[in-house]
Amino acid sequence: MKWIIRMIGFVLVLLIVAVGSVFLLPADRIGAIAADQIRKATGRDVTITGVSMTLWPVLGVRADGLEVSNADWSEQGPMLTAENAAIGVDLMAYIRDREIRITNVEATRPTIRLESRTDGRASWVFTDASGAAQIEAETPAPTNSASTPQALSIQKIEVTDATLIYDAEGADLVSYSGVDLTLDWPERLGPATIAAILRPAGTEVQVDATIAGFAGFIAGQVQPLNAAVEAGGGRVTLDGRASTAGDVAGALGLDLPNTDAFMSALGLPALGLPPKLGQAVEMTTQLTLTADRRLSLRELQADLGGNALSGAADISLNGTPVVNAQFNAGALDLRGATGSAPSGEAAGGGAPAPAGSGWPKDPIDASGLAAFNGEIALTASSIDLGQFKLGQTRTLLRNDRSRMVFELREVAAYGGTLVGEFVVNNRSGLSVGGKMNMRGLALQPFLRDAADLEMLTGQANMDLNFLGVGQTVDAIMRSLSGGGSFNVAQGTIEGIDLDGLLKFGRGNGRTTVFDAMSASYRMDGGNLFNDDLLVVLRSFEARGNGRIGLGQQDIDYLFTPTALKGEDGPDLAIPVRIRGPWADPKILPDLDAAIDLRLDEKLEAEKEALKAKAEQQVREKVAEELGVTDEGQSLGDAARQKLEDEVKKGLRGLFD
Repeated sequence: MKWIIRMIGFVLVLLIVAVGSVFLLPADRIGAIAADQIRKATGRDVTITGVSMTLWPVLGVRADGLEVSNADWSEQGPMLTAENAAIGVDLMAYIRDREIRITNVEATRPTIRLESRTDGRASWVFTDASGAAQIEAETPAPTNSASTPQALSIQKIEVTDATLIYDAEGADLVSYSGVDLTLDWPERLGPATIAAILRPAGTEVQVDATIAGFAGFIAGQVQPLNAAVEAGGGRVTLDGRASTAGDVAGALGLDLPNTDAFMSALGLPALGLPPKLGQAVEMTTQLTLTADRRLSLRELQADLGGNALSGAADISLNGTPVVNAQFNAGALDLRGATGSAPSGEAAGGGAPAPAGSGWPKDPIDASGLAAFNGEIALTASSIDLGQFKLGQTRTLLRNDRSRMVFELREVAAYGGTLVGEFVVNNRSGLSVGGKMNMRGLALQPFLRDAADLEMLTGQANMDLNFLGVGQTVDAIMRSLSGGGSFNVAQGTIEGIDLDGLLKFGRGNGRTTVFDAMSASYRMDGGNLFNDDLLVVLRSFEARGNGRIGLGQQDIDYLFTPTALKGEDGPDLAIPVRIRGPWADPKILPDLDAAIDLRLDEKLEAEKEALKAKAEQQVREKVAEELGVTDEGQSLGDAARQKLEDEVKKGLRGLFD
């Protein structure tokens, strides 16, 4: 029993001595060791001031000031400054092994400044470190051989309410405040787990990452990395490899139900992307990012909120992104990009405008055209442009400073083929235009989409050039200019029965079959003008001229069918006036035009009669002068006979 009591007493004495020795350890010594190890790890000058001993909540020291210098080329000042910091020490490690093991470093309200340059330099890459950038190192051995080296390691770092400043050359300065950061690094040669909360716009952005071989990572080596960012209801993940120099490669995943909410949570401007073109994004791809900000995406699969794409892309991220990409798509809906998406999609609710109420007047936001430059090759099974519908399509999209050109290289449209280009320009106000050549197009569905007209059917060849300016669909349609032509081999005119109209005076509600149709036209101020329409039927022909209001959605057109009688009698023509809104045009015989036409025919007949009478009088006078007495003798023969007689008479005079 005595021996037991003695042993317990001996242990207590040893414990008291050991704990007492900790308190005898100078606080400045711990601070100096910590500063020396950070300097060896980073190659940067470290200053720790105002060091004092602490017992609670952790055993260690507290510093009134901590500063880590930046790279020598930096212009932003120290890389890290903190008004106060706490350094925790592992008591048992010191008692057992006389090892100063720093278990944690805490900093409150520090300022962290990070910089990167387009030449690849980054302030957080510690290429000027003294060696292996180890957090555990040895202090110089004293001359007393009985002393042993002391090792140091940091297992945890906690930063609270930090200000993070990021300055990337060529980009706007980014500053985040209210940042909380935790680094767990239990083993020096093992992985580290990082958890951070940022509040750039008031709401929390959660960042979690696990980095294998963290000691090599902070020294600039490429190490396995698994990271996730959650913000604004969206999530971005990366499973791959990375380095502090900015080199990243691996599987990237995006799940963004609301892209604008995600960007806003990061404190960045909302992209304002059109419906089905990125307002929501689900994407997976193999990503490669180099230190000079060149991004490569391979095996890309993306759902942009209704449009699915696959393909590959190369993007330069220095300044305005420059894109070179190739994508394949199924049915592609671009109504949002052309400003003709249903009102429920464009404005977040409401029913489409009723037929005949005019074109949409909601402002078109085309600012997204400034988001990138470059070329995107696209193959799609179909494309819906809102006003026009395309089938199998091979196109090249070129965007240069807010001027986007859709080069239509191979397009199936309305049963035929289409080549040309469609342009959206937002450099100095929004405008749309294009040049198109169409062959074998089904006329009725095309005119239904182009001008809401369904009267004509048939296979058409068409040439079209157009330009419209304005910030709304209504303004664009009211400003349309350009021109073109078309011809149709065979087809029908719905709603008019020319045969019934000419025979019985009733032509509504039926159909006219024609053998050919052709016309040219010009557009000005949102109106289409035509004056050479020709429709050929078996026993009729029809001509037309007038105006179609593309902007006002109305029509005022004179259509004149003529029944061809041949040599048996005069042709029969009844002009028809088509007038009114597209939704309810009136088709009526035009009596004024009929009267004018009859008057023109009467004047033409009178002119022919006067011409014949004048010719007869001339013939009679000439015959009298020539002395024609034989009714069968022509005036030409009489003139020759008269000339011969006069010549003979002159010759006789010479010899008499």
